[in-house]
Parts: sequence; structure tokens; C-alpha cells
Amino acid sequence: MGGGAMGLAALSWAGASSILGAGEGPPDRGKRTLRLSGYRLDRVDALIDGRAKVDGYETTFQVSKIGDMNRDVFGGKGNRDVTEIGFSPYIHAYANDGFRGYSLIPVFPLRLFRHKSIFIRIDRGIEKPSDLRGRKVAAVGYSSTSLTWIRGILKDEYGVKPEDVRWYLSAKDSSAKESGAPSKQESVMPKDIEFTMGPEGKDESDMLVDGDVDALFHAAEPRAFIEGHPKVGRLFPDYRSTEKAYYKKTGVFPIMHAVAMRNDLIDGDPSLPRRVFDAYSESKQAAYDRLRKTAWFEDALPWIGQEIEDTRKLMGDNYWPYGIGPNRKALDTLLAYSHDQGLASRRLKIEELFHPSTMDLAEG
Repeated sequence: MGGGAMGLAALSWAGASSILGAGEGPPDRGKRTLRLSGYRLDRVDALIDGRAKVDGYETTFQVSKIGDMNRDVFGGKGNRDVTEIGFSPYIHAYANDGFRGYSLIPVFPLRLFRHKSIFIRIDRGIEKPSDLRGRKVAAVGYSSTSLTWIRGILKDEYGVKPEDVRWYLSAKDSSAKESGAPSKQESVMPKDIEFTMGPEGKDESDMLVDGDVDALFHAAEPRAFIEGHPKVGRLFPDYRSTEKAYYKKTGVFPIMHAVAMRNDLIDGDPSLPRRVFDAYSESKQAAYDRLRKTAWFEDALPWIGQEIEDTRKLMGDNYWPYGIGPNRKALDTLLAYSHDQGLASRRLKIEELFHPSTMDLAEG
């Protein structure tokens, strides 16, 4: 760590390639500039357009892709002061590579239940999770957060272990445009798992369509599924019901991404993690308010109002919580999965990854 106040003073308006987060033109020279980065999501829209502010700072927001954000942080460039980050890649960088340039704060911009992410050839007799044993399964990046969750859920809920399937790694990714180029932390290979490289020039979608594999685990919907290929389907066609049952049983809403901050900036302003946490919380609250008040006529889904009501009934009013307390089980579960699956060299603790000043932060 280091840099402190000098690192803060060195931030320049000209150096930020971003969407303006607080109106047009250069920031107030009496305030410091903070460069934020992430996907364009409804829970960060207010940060992007300036309705939610980081107290004492002018903010810019660079819309980016997770692979690009991961590579910037772990590659040593550190061009982003505060950035969305892949949770499992951060775990691997911290445990395996000694990475300490950024600390996490308990803000989780992306979370997804992952039963929906198992795709199959519907002509291979795969009707339930246990049918995956002995099958050829394609993956783009073995150690991505999404696949870590999928493997952990299959083992915990259905008794299917990672070593029970035959792993094939695709040479290309049909969703690369949305995710960006992967970092090396998404391609960690456990020593006790055997892998076969897929045919050169084929992406994971081609491999499934051509019958090179029987199933596919993928964070995104593969091209063949989006295009409606007749032989490609989901292992859990009614994944909504399956995922709701999983949440009722476990209380876990899987976390995909967190938010990371440069440690030299925190050294220069120890109150910065709290200020950033508050700004992200304010932005998320703005998304909640819009969903409750106007989404029923603004959004194109005809029954979105019912979906919002059902979600709140199942998961509570703050169904996308920030802070360590309401997320401790999900965090512990992913840390356990990372070590148990041979991805992280040791079993990390929550307290190691998140900045100490954020451990007791809670939303108002």
C-alpha cells in the first residue's frame, strides 16, 4: 500500500475516460475526483447520472465489462479507483498471487441464482442433475464465480461432484462481447481434475450444437440457446421455481461481483470506504423506488409488478442487501467452495478480503 494523499491529489479530470457522474463539464476543483467503473445496472444508475454522490468527491463512471475490469485490477494498472470486480477472481488473486492492491467493500452489484446456467443437449437422456455423472461438460473459464457456484450447488444439493463429470474447455466464448476477455484468475485449474481442450476455432455454443459435449455450464446464455436451437435446452426448464426453492432452503442469494477500492486511496482517506458504501446504497434505493412506483408502466414486462411483489414476499423488502451481516452465509459458502474445489490455495476468511472499516457497515 502507499501513495496516500499524493495518490488522491494525482487523480486528474483529463485522465478519466468515463461517463460523467455529476453533470457536464469538469468537476468542482475544490473536490477530489474518484473514478468508478462497472456494468450499467439499474442499482448503479443513480451513480452514473449523479443523483447518488460520494460525499466530498466528484465522480466519473466508466461503463465496462467484467473481464476488462478484472484484468485492469490484477494486471497492475489500477486505472480504476473503485470498480466492480469478479468475486472468485479476487479470491484467487488474494490467496494464490498475494494480490493486495485493492480491498473489497460489501457492495454486490451482481448476484444471480445459477440453476438457470446449466445447458444440455436435450437428446442425450439428461433429465436430472445425477444424469450429468460421466458426461462431457463444456466450460469457458473453469474458475469463474458462476461455475464455482454451479459446481458447489450440484455437490451440496444433488451429490454431483466436480470429478464426476468430464471437463472440456472451449477455445472461444460466444458471449465474449458482453463479458470481455477473461483474466487468468478465471482459468485456475485444480490439480486433481482432468481437462480436455475443445476443438480449435469452436466456442462453447458450437461444441454443444455439434455434439462434442453433452452439457454446458456458462455464466451467460450461449448463442445456440438465444437463437433457439432445437437440441439445446436447460437442465432446469422451470428454473425460477427451482431457484426459489433453493433460496427457501438455504437463504443464499449467490454473489457474483463485489466492489473493490485501491488501498492507497483508502490510506489517504480512511473514511472513503464508508462514503462509497453509502453512495452505492443510495443508488440501489433509487432503483428500488423506481421499481415500486413506476416499473409497472415503464418496463416492457407485462407482469413486472407481480414479480416485484412476489420477490419482496420471499426475500424481504431489501432483497438485494449490502453489508457483511445479511450476506455472511453467501460469502462463507463461496469461500468454502473456492478452497474445496482446489481453486484457492487456502480457506480464506471474510475479514481478510473486506477492508476493516467496512465490516460493520449497514444500510440505513
